[in-house]
Parts: sequence; C-alpha cells; structure tokens
Amino acid sequence: MTSPEPTPLWDLPSPAPKPDPPRKAAAGRKRGAGRKGQRQPAETDPVARVIVDVPLAHLDRTFDYRVPRELDDAAVPGCRVRVRFAGQLVDGFLVERGADTEHTGTLAFLERVTSSEPVLPPRLAALCRAVAQRYGGTLIDVLRLALPPRHAKVEGEPAREPAATPPRPAETGWPRYPRGPVLAEALGTGRAAHAVWQALPGEDWPARLAELAATVAATGRGALLVVPDHRDVARLHVACAERVGERAVVALSADLGPAERYRRWLAVLRGAVRVVVGTRAAMFAPVVDTGLFVVWDDGDDLHVDPHMPYPHVRDVLMLRAHTEGASLLVAGFARTAEAQLLLESGWAHPVLADRERVRAESPRVTAFGEDFDLARDQAARAARLPAVAFEAARAALAAGAPVLVQVPRRGYVPGLACGRCRGPVRCRRCAGPLMLPGGTGGSAAGPPSCRWCGVPDSSFRCAACGSDRLRAVVVGAKRTAEELGRAFPGVPVRTSGASEVLSTVEAEPALVVCTPGAEPVAEGGYGTALLLDGWALLGRQDLRAAEETLRRWMTAAALVRRGTRGGRVVVGADAALSPVQALVRWDPGWHAERELAERTELGFPPAVRMASLEGSPDALAGLLAEIGLPPSAELLGPVPLGEPDAEGRTERERALVRVPRQDGNALAAAMHAAAALRSARKDPEPVRMQLDPLELI
Repeated sequence: MTSPEPTPLWDLPSPAPKPDPPRKAAAGRKRGAGRKGQRQPAETDPVARVIVDVPLAHLDRTFDYRVPRELDDAAVPGCRVRVRFAGQLVDGFLVERGADTEHTGTLAFLERVTSSEPVLPPRLAALCRAVAQRYGGTLIDVLRLALPPRHAKVEGEPAREPAATPPRPAETGWPRYPRGPVLAEALGTGRAAHAVWQALPGEDWPARLAELAATVAATGRGALLVVPDHRDVARLHVACAERVGERAVVALSADLGPAERYRRWLAVLRGAVRVVVGTRAAMFAPVVDTGLFVVWDDGDDLHVDPHMPYPHVRDVLMLRAHTEGASLLVAGFARTAEAQLLLESGWAHPVLADRERVRAESPRVTAFGEDFDLARDQAARAARLPAVAFEAARAALAAGAPVLVQVPRRGYVPGLACGRCRGPVRCRRCAGPLMLPGGTGGSAAGPPSCRWCGVPDSSFRCAACGSDRLRAVVVGAKRTAEELGRAFPGVPVRTSGASEVLSTVEAEPALVVCTPGAEPVAEGGYGTALLLDGWALLGRQDLRAAEETLRRWMTAAALVRRGTRGGRVVVGADAALSPVQALVRWDPGWHAERELAERTELGFPPAVRMASLEGSPDALAGLLAEIGLPPSAELLGPVPLGEPDAEGRTERERALVRVPRQDGNALAAAMHAAAALRSARKDPEPVRMQLDPLELI
C-alpha cells in the first residue's frame, strides 16, 4: 500500500520550495528621521524579512526592515507586524530574521508588532509559496486564504491543554476492502501511503475515515480531513469524536464566527488538537506533524476556492502530502479523472471492494430506456415519471421507507420556451432568460420574470412567431413536489435545497424532493431513489458533464438500501449512455478510465495543464503579445464571450493555453510574470487568469 520511492507525479514540486526573488529593502524615510534616528537596531539578527500585505503581483517578494531593540523579543518569525510601505502603514508577516541585508542604503524600522503569535510557521509559509507557484498567483493572496483574521481577545485566553493520545481502534470496517487492512497498517506504523478509495454503496464513510484518523492519532501524529459542506463536517466530526474524544478533534469551516474560528485555529497551530475536519477553509490548517490528509468527494465544485489563485483542495493536499512525507487518501463514491490519473501514474493505489461484494451491497438500478420497460409502457421514453418509477415509489412507501427524488434544478419552472416554436424566451429589457416563480403554496405566482434583472413580463410575445403561449423546458424541485403531492395523496412531501437543506429524515413513508448535493440522510436508507431529468445534467455544455452527472447520481444512489432489502434506483436517462452503464454496474472506475483516455486523446485536463485568460479584446491581445509562454504551449482562441455587437466586437474574450503536464510550472511562472508586468505598469483593464479551471466550456 505504501507508494514506491520515488514516484511523485511529474508536475509536483520538489520538497524544497523555490527561493524568493531577490529581496528589496524598504528605504528609510526623510520625514521623521530624527525620531527614527533615536531607535537602535536589535543586537542579534537585526534584519527582518517581511511579506507586506499589498495585492500587487510585482511586489510578490519579501522586503527587508530593521528590528528595533524594543521589539527584539516580540518580533519572532511568523508574527504579524505593521510596517511603513510606500508612505503608508500596512500589515505584514515577518518570515525570518537575519544578520545582514543585500540593500546598501538605510533600512526602515518595523513600526510595531501587531501580535507576537507565530501564525506563519516555516512549514505553512513554504506551503503557501508552493501553492502560489503552482497556480501562478501571489503569496499574499494564498496567505489570505490560509490565515484567519486575528482576534486579540482570543490570543489572550489561556492555551488549550493538549488532548491525550487516543488508543488505536481495535476493530474497523476496512477488512471489507482487500487493501483496506494494508492501508490501516501503513498509517499505524507511520509509513506514507497514497490511495484512492472507492466507497461501497451504503457505506458509513464518516466512520471509516474516523477510524483512519484515530489510527494516525494513536501514533502521536495529526490528521486533516476535508469534506464539501457543513453537513458532512457535522457527520464526520461526530464520528471522529466517538473514536478520539471531543478534546482531540475540532471542526474548521468558514461559517464559524471570527472568535471561535480563530480559537480553534490557534488550538491546531499550538498542537493541542491532532484531528481536524472541515470544509475547503481547512485545507491550510497548520496541523502539527501531519500523518494523514483526506479529501472526500473531490469532484464536488465546493472544493475549489472562488478567490485568487483558485486552489483546489485535492491539489493543495497533494502538495502537503508530498512535501511533508504524509499519507493522502482521495475518497468518494465516484471517481474523478484526476483521481484516475493518480492511479495510472503509480503515485496512488486503489482501495476498492471486490465485485461480489459490490453487487451484494448495491441497490437495483433501472433506466427509463430499458427495452423491458419500454415494452410494458410505450410512453416511458417520453414520460418524465413513467410507470416503472411510480411502481418503485409505491412499493417503497408501502414498505414504510422514504423515497428520494433528485431534481437537477431548484425553483418552480426555472426554464421556459415558446409554446409554438419551442424557441427560448428572453426578457425584453436585458435579454435574460425568463422563469416562472413558485408561490408559497407551490403553484405559480404571477407572470414570468427575468432571472437576471427580475422584471416581470405580463404580456409576453415570442419575437420569432408572435405566440403568447409558454412551455416548461426544465421543471424545478418545487413544481416536482407539487406534482408528486397530487400523485401520492396522503404522503408527506418534503423538499431539500437552496436555503432549506435537510440533514436527516426519519425512517417513515415520505417523498423527499431535493436538488443534487442537498440529499438528506435517511435512517436505515431510502427504499427508492428517483433520479429525474437526466438529460438536463448530461446535456450541459461542460467538459465534466458526464463525470459530474455520474457523481451526483452515485451520491444519491448510495443512500438507498441494498437490492436484497428492496432498494431500487430509477434513473431518467438512456440505458446506452456510459454514465448510466457505470451506475447500473456500480463501476465508477471503468467510467473514469474512459473519461481520462478520451481527455488524453483530445488534449484536455487533467492529461494537460490549461490556463484560461479572460478580459477585454484590447487587454487580452496585449497580454498574449507579452506573455512568455513555454515552447510547448498551444494557444486556443481568443473567442468572444457573449453576443457580438454590430461591428463584430464583444466586451470580453477568452483564450485558452495548454501545455503538457511537465511544463505546468513553467506556464504558472509565465502567468505570474505577466501579472507582475501588468501591475507594475498599472494597466487599467484587468485580465482574469486562472490555471486548471473547473469549467472550460
């Protein structure tokens, strides 16, 4: 189970981070020179290397300052400081102290030490620099993601006592997977193991991950487990607390208050807590002596941070595992193409059950387009909810089990088309799409309104044919709940999605209508899951449409009881499609192999690394003329984003640049150099640069 040495992926950096560019000094100012002249530098290591909090790419380096004698004890490496930069007081982080400087002039003094708490230890600073280099961003942008805002009152509180070392779990559920015990043994002996775990349907995955975390904590090392949303955090936190104790585990997420978040983060930094669970905000958590990193459901788009430089949790944890010599587990019910690349490169090993156990644990899956069902119900191909779905739902309700209904879109009728020509309907004010809102009782309330500007259109006329009739293109969750309520009178109908997400439902007859990602957990499992409108997911103009559809289906189907207990899944898609076949056989690995092979042949990520450049036509043309791309780079575009005007120009354009994976770091360096040049010139028009974007089409 342990990875061969050395077998790192070819685009991972070496453990030693690249050195910073040559440092520049902050020169002493003339105004107030008399007051500064009275300050004396520290006797030992009087030079401080400071990262200033200035969001300019050409200032992405450390600057030298003098440490005054009165701040000698407080100015420790990693602390927060205030310095004068370009005539203004700005925040910064003291990275290290030295005896000399390359600057030949006079250095400015540190103004003050905001806090002597070493919030930026060397290992965290090296990680942030490596992430910035991988994505072509700046160090200060990554530090804003990694370090929570300071809370002075929390720093003054007594330090949390370290938790006791928990015992190693005596029994676990990992023997159900042939390589599971080998993985647990590697973690228990401190060896680094890289694995991709494909969980069985119905698996209590929080318990399995908590067992691995407890195994690592028993050796005195730490574990960091990152999941997509707060509901997963709550389940995983409870499972870990049962095995390592309440004091040995904390949950970190962005929705915590500033005081509580900083309090928990400090407990992790000071080594009082060994196990950390959280959302993507926890991927930089400074766990001391980490032995295990885990990312659950790495295909979820919640794992991508929406702020510069847009890091992905999986990639950040890969960097940490590589540089810190720790184990990494990429886990989920489905498998992404990126996880498949880890397996095919030899950097990670698969952990999955044998086919006999998979068949025994899986629910029975039926597609609408199966020949047997079409022979019984000729309208099944066109019906949104054919007879086979009704029969499966009735059987589950009669057995006393809830029924899960997954709908791709929230709302009532979020997509409308002309009732005569079937053309899309647009707002006469801003050309945005019209939608039919739902009232409090579930039915349509008022005329259609624009999803962009919100203006209602009570006298709609199709611009193409003049018809005033409308038809639904996509039916939302609320409309589906209304229809099912009429089809199953007397059965409670509950909805989960948007602002009303349910965590759990009781083991009683009910219809639970939800959007993807908002499926509540049912006690004892659902009797049936109806996966409706598969064409809406598979027909999206997105490179990852098939992969994402299968991931959402498998996440919902995993909540259903096994087939031997009557569990059934009915999916609304053609049975001949590869995602449907992978769901029927419960074989996401086969689909991931096909997906990666196709992307390799076509030159799409993750087989290559790709950068997206977006901006106005003039700004984008100037950037492409100046950026120093690697020789292997291939430029695609630029292409307009949106409808062109009468002169054939658009407000924004996008260009794609792709390179082989071994040249990914060179592409990131070129993007950073171009951003530094533009910021030094103070170009007024911004260009959005993103490496390895999740959406390419």
